[in-house]
Amino acid sequence: MLETSSRLLALLALMQSRPAWPGSELAVRLNVTGRTIRNDVDRLRELGYPVEAVRGPSGHYRLGAGAKLPPLLLDDEEAVAVAIGLRAGRGVAGIEDSAERALTKLQQVLPHRLRRQVTALHQAMAEGPANTGSNVVDPVVDAAVLATIAAAVRDSELLRFDYTAPARSDDAPRRNDASAPFGEWPVLVEPYRLVSWERHWYLVARGPETGSWHTYRADWLSLRMATGRRFTPVPLPGGDYTGFVLRDVATAGWKVHARITVLAPAEAVLARINPTVGVVEAVDESTSVLLTGADSLELIAVYIGMLGLDFHVTEPPGLVEHLRVLGRRYVRAVD
Repeated sequence: MLETSSRLLALLALMQSRPAWPGSELAVRLNVTGRTIRNDVDRLRELGYPVEAVRGPSGHYRLGAGAKLPPLLLDDEEAVAVAIGLRAGRGVAGIEDSAERALTKLQQVLPHRLRRQVTALHQAMAEGPANTGSNVVDPVVDAAVLATIAAAVRDSELLRFDYTAPARSDDAPRRNDASAPFGEWPVLVEPYRLVSWERHWYLVARGPETGSWHTYRADWLSLRMATGRRFTPVPLPGGDYTGFVLRDVATAGWKVHARITVLAPAEAVLARINPTVGVVEAVDESTSVLLTGADSLELIAVYIGMLGLDFHVTEPPGLVEHLRVLGRRYVRAVD
């Protein structure tokens, strides 16, 4: 039988592992009586842990939310996973110092064997450059912005912000208001989901007046004063928020967009790409059109070159010229 202090820690670990525990099951897991469980629960309460008890045939204990964050008990695999995640996390501004403090605290209490494992993983890993694009900078989003958006999603509260779309390298109109020029404009939306993809954070939202669904880059928006206005949620058709973001970004969410004529059937093109990151339209039995995009002309050129299929490009002009330069360079490489 465990000593009282060890048993209390074991009881706390069990209660943190799932929402509710019948007293009888806790007694079996800890090899004690039901009375001992009740006494240990009282001890945890005296120590400040908000243990709630539900009586009746389906009675159980559960660890409630308290005024302070209680010690978190992790098993070996969970501790290693958290340490690696804290060390490798990136892309959100404002949490670097907090993540470093949390990692320091965790490493101080890790058993020697786990500390050696985490250190070995860190020393054996190397991080590549943030982005290999020649003039593309990885976006960084303020953690406070993400937290505010997430709270609005949770509370079904209308979100107001200014949206700034950088000037694009093609001549396509802006997605949300084709008649307006590029730049900054105010937006009021019903927020539904935050999606992280390709080093970007996207907000999936619905226009309260138009009912149209759009995606918004989180690093392109500046939050305004809270509206305090609630809305009744409307399900996204199909319910696939991630798929919606990928499809929407492929056609309208990049700085550069391209329309590529591929000299192959649509089925052959779809077999070589992820269908959610590009739209393929059949022209005839041997020709199709790929609508795709990226944050730079260089990346677009790389993507279409990896198709392994013959293609023809007429727009945007910048991409046409870049492919000419690449073509001459590749010919010189083997001349």
